[in-house]
Amino acid sequence: MKAVFFDIDTQIDFLLPAGSLYVPGAERLIPVLDRLNHYAATHGFALVSSMCAHTEDDPEFRQWPAHCVVGTIGQLKPAETLVEKRVTVAVPLDEYSLEGAQQILFEKNQLDITASPNFQPLLKRLKASHYVVYGVVTEYCVRFAALALLTTGQPVSLVTDAIETLRAEESQRALTEFTSRGGRLTTVAEVCKAGL
Repeated sequence: MKAVFFDIDTQIDFLLPAGSLYVPGAERLIPVLDRLNHYAATHGFALVSSMCAHTEDDPEFRQWPAHCVVGTIGQLKPAETLVEKRVTVAVPLDEYSLEGAQQILFEKNQLDITASPNFQPLLKRLKASHYVVYGVVTEYCVRFAALALLTTGQPVSLVTDAIETLRAEESQRALTEFTSRGGRLTTVAEVCKAGL
């Protein structure tokens, strides 16, 4: 099975209390994000880490407070969530090599990862037979990614103890929508035990 792990928007601005768009409680995810990302890397599974990459006057800031501005500390991922061999796929559509990469830092400048012109071409290159999704925030960016991956026709697992939410009720609706469309809920222990 060729699994691809999707680590969604686990950046300092979201995960840490000092972040500009902090998700309460998200810092508790860092150890499990570390575990999942390094599990993927050591087992040879592709790891796609989406990252908001905004300009200072990004249109998204009309709806949300400024966050993840390129060049700021808040836009970075915590060191624990990074693996050794990385490649960055920048927001402008451009050529890139995946040769030797254990982690693909996939930049995006919109809430929905599928709005990136790089998203579908990347999926074609990775040729996954199974997707594993986790990160923040459940009812927004995680939901967009998980539902988009379901449309590929491949199994998609959402790691429930490696996600965090802003609003519990909306998060529950997102999980219900995901499972009603054929998605599977799992845990970090199950993913790492399964050997995929």
